[in-house]
Amino acid sequence: MNSRQSLATLAVSALCLGILVLFTDIEMQLVRWVHCGAIATEAEKNSDVCR
Repeated sequence: MNSRQSLATLAVSALCLGILVLFTDIEMQLVRWVHCGAIATEAEKNSDVCR
């Protein structure tokens, strides 16, 4: 593997990691919105997810 291939591999790996982090953050916001919204019960609002 030459240096150009190594750089390409590193760039693709960084891109994949960034996408994974982005979707994880979006997923957590969606879970909070669903579980902590106006129709949530008191127990759901007091859960660790909603804090």
